[in-house]
Amino acid sequence: MIEQPENLVYKRVKFFTEQTPSLRLYLERKHGYFVAKRCFDIVTSLMIIVLVLSWLLPILMVLIKLDSRGPVLFKQKRVGFLGRVFWCYKLRTMCINREADIRQASEDDPRITRIGKFLRVTGLDEFPQFFNVLMGQMSIVGPRPHMNADCNKFANAVSGYKFRNLVKPGITGLAQIKGYRGPTKDFESIFHRYQFDAFYVRNANFWLDARIVRKTIAQIIGEVFARVLKSKSGNKVSTEEWNTSSLKTIQN
Repeated sequence: MIEQPENLVYKRVKFFTEQTPSLRLYLERKHGYFVAKRCFDIVTSLMIIVLVLSWLLPILMVLIKLDSRGPVLFKQKRVGFLGRVFWCYKLRTMCINREADIRQASEDDPRITRIGKFLRVTGLDEFPQFFNVLMGQMSIVGPRPHMNADCNKFANAVSGYKFRNLVKPGITGLAQIKGYRGPTKDFESIFHRYQFDAFYVRNANFWLDARIVRKTIAQIIGEVFARVLKSKSGNKVSTEEWNTSSLKTIQN
């Protein structure tokens, strides 16, 4: 017999709330904050979708199509609030490959396309997730949602890992502004990410959310400027080397 969805949700809530009384008290104590946060998520995501994505998304879609074959959007099943699985949307930054759902992207991953590198550095690939926020599957701030494979692997490595699922996953989070972005290479990186996620769950409040958003924007701007300066400096070195070798050729 197949269980009804509402029964499955009830069992998830029961698992998280009846195991430890303090978890139930946590949800009750944070009720006002969660309501205010949901209102903020709806207003902010609507503004970004209407004022930014309405014109930016078509431009990025054209660039992605010109750069490589395949769909413009990439969707993947991620684990969300209370362990519920949802489709998470991103702009496609890789060529089509069979390991997309089981292998994390590395910094110099050959699967990443040219436009994909730009989208990842600027964070623009995550912008379609504002639709996930509007639908209530995600929040602007919260622990990053994991793939099913990673979630199972991390849960086996760290005791109590499911605690992070007590809040909705976010487009950005505390672990990300603390430098834990990209692939998890070892147990230490998994554990430290969980520590920051658990800290956020225990101490979530409006001011912490505002700080995380502000830090995220500052980090993205800083990363873009760093890449631009590095690119200019590389071009300068190449020009100097070319001029030096040209001078030697003339002298010889």
